[in-house]
Amino acid sequence: MGGDGKPGGRIEGLDVAAFTVPADSPEADGTLAWDATTVVVVEAHCDGVTGTGWTYAPAEAGAAVTGLLADLVVGRGALDVAGANEAMVRAVRNAGRQGLLGCAVSAVDIALWDLKARLLGLPLVRLIGAVVEDVPVYGSGGFTTYHDTHLAMQLDGWVRGHGIGRVKIKIGESWGREVHRDLERVRHARETIGPEAALYVDANGAYGRKQAVRVGAALAELGVAWFEEPVSSDDLEGLAVVRDQCRCDVAAGEYGYDPAYFGRLARVVDCLQADATRCGGLTGWLRAAAVAQAHGLEISGHCAPHAHAHVAACVPNLRHLEWFHDHVRIESTLFSGALDPTGGTIRPAADGAPGHGMAFRRAEASPYRVL
Repeated sequence: MGGDGKPGGRIEGLDVAAFTVPADSPEADGTLAWDATTVVVVEAHCDGVTGTGWTYAPAEAGAAVTGLLADLVVGRGALDVAGANEAMVRAVRNAGRQGLLGCAVSAVDIALWDLKARLLGLPLVRLIGAVVEDVPVYGSGGFTTYHDTHLAMQLDGWVRGHGIGRVKIKIGESWGREVHRDLERVRHARETIGPEAALYVDANGAYGRKQAVRVGAALAELGVAWFEEPVSSDDLEGLAVVRDQCRCDVAAGEYGYDPAYFGRLARVVDCLQADATRCGGLTGWLRAAAVAQAHGLEISGHCAPHAHAHVAACVPNLRHLEWFHDHVRIESTLFSGALDPTGGTIRPAADGAPGHGMAFRRAEASPYRVL
């Protein structure tokens, strides 16, 4: 309680740690390869209550929280999330809002929303205000490093094991130099999941414009419904070209850090993506959803499904969330309260635990700590 006996005193401190979790097998997309993923966890404290946020970023994002952001947040009213977010955004102007600092702001913002909801004794979905009860998800992984058997097992696990009727694989291998193999993998994926399930692909910006148009035509023949980042998301004109010439829905937005970026991108895609662990937390994600709605678009949450679950249920123009293999594995290991995607949806309980319902498992996380 605050000094006036009402919920929510002042934020007393931020704890920051980073953990690098090895992949369960080598992973790559069209433009990057990796063998581990780092998650930065922020805990905000007030009146004996802790709110938890996280972002997927190098450990240096945690140092940014400690060095640039903590002094702006500690001492603020714990219910003043919007004010804290604005203070952080203004403070990083000269250092750069994008990249590491955007991730740092996002982790703190998620922690503050969680803290506020816990102080008020409400699940986030009730605090923000639900529009739907069930949030659609799609299975995501299908890395270019997977051999055909591995790919088939993962896809089959989502479609037949969990009843998720939407799945996504990576294409654009070797910066778009292996188109024949890309299409063979898409054919294999289609054969594995059958004709009824929706098939998505993500090129991670690997193709050139005309190349993406040609690939898009082949993808449409294979029943692909979603073509993510066919060209670089920095190439707005190229995205518009591909969108206008392909039957597949073109999507992008995972590298967005501010509303102005989403406003530019919304003019050239069929569905806008946003990542709450990058774009300013739940505060930024709600604003991105509003930008999408203003352009007549739906929004899709990129990665980190448990960070998005509650807020996704609170916007009228949600398409779905990405049930991303790496992040699901990490969130299920390092946190309790993981949601069940069986049937193709997750349900953040309106009568469940306060906040986002996730509790950090410090003991399980400790072997992976790097900060």
